[in-house]
Amino acid sequence: MELRTLRYFVAVAEELHFGRAAARLHMSQPPLSRAIKQLETEVGAALFDRSSAGVTLTPVGAVLLDEARSLLDQADRVRVRVAAAAGAAALTVGMLGDSTDPGASRLADAYRRLHPRVEVRIREADLTDPTCGLHAGLVDVALTRGPFDETGLTVHALRADPVGALLRADDPLARHGSVKPADLADRRWFRFPEGTDPRWQSYWNGGEPREGPVVRAVRECQQAVLWNGTVGMTLLNHEPAAGLTVVPLTDMPPSRVVVAWNEGDTNPLIRSFVQTAIAAYRH
Repeated sequence: MELRTLRYFVAVAEELHFGRAAARLHMSQPPLSRAIKQLETEVGAALFDRSSAGVTLTPVGAVLLDEARSLLDQADRVRVRVAAAAGAAALTVGMLGDSTDPGASRLADAYRRLHPRVEVRIREADLTDPTCGLHAGLVDVALTRGPFDETGLTVHALRADPVGALLRADDPLARHGSVKPADLADRRWFRFPEGTDPRWQSYWNGGEPREGPVVRAVRECQQAVLWNGTVGMTLLNHEPAAGLTVVPLTDMPPSRVVVAWNEGDTNPLIRSFVQTAIAAYRH
């Protein structure tokens, strides 16, 4: 069995759809179907039940899926170790600036234990680029927050955090147990510069177009509220600067921490980073 064929099989087994698996693998469906048929011939048994209702794994396919994942993981570890021994192993990770996320700290510790000879380069991005340089080709993988344009990217959610309204401590709304975006409709908000991803901009502006000072970093957000009495959104568990407070914001979906990378990128260092991130953020 070739590793490439096993990767094809795993894609179909995880998608349970030949068309989606082909798109994920950046190939057309006919050669993918032929490869799976050839694999079934080699195995001597059907791996999938195909019907008008869809595609399901057979018992033999379920066994092969476990073994194939194990083999592919081992192959990735071999590539990483060989690359590290050659002194060529490096990974560039994009992160939003001013991050003190304990999940990121656990991830850094775990990844270093797994790959002590890999050089990890961190590129901090401001709030105007939620992909942290991924769309621009400046990083290999991003540890960031959604939402943003996911075209050409694979995005995996790691955690969801509730959000709140960032207010001056003497703001009349600061005494409320919670507020709604509608309560802030007539207020000036801090906002991001023109050209910022519209999905990102819309989320952090409570789903509405806003007027107010332009900011690029978390500290600038806080200063805009402190000096101008503007309002905005922030994470509910963020410790605000002196003179500020955070009030729970209802009717708003939580902010998702995500790991993102380019679709089809088979760099084993990225694969290991994603798996390690998923484990680190479970705690």
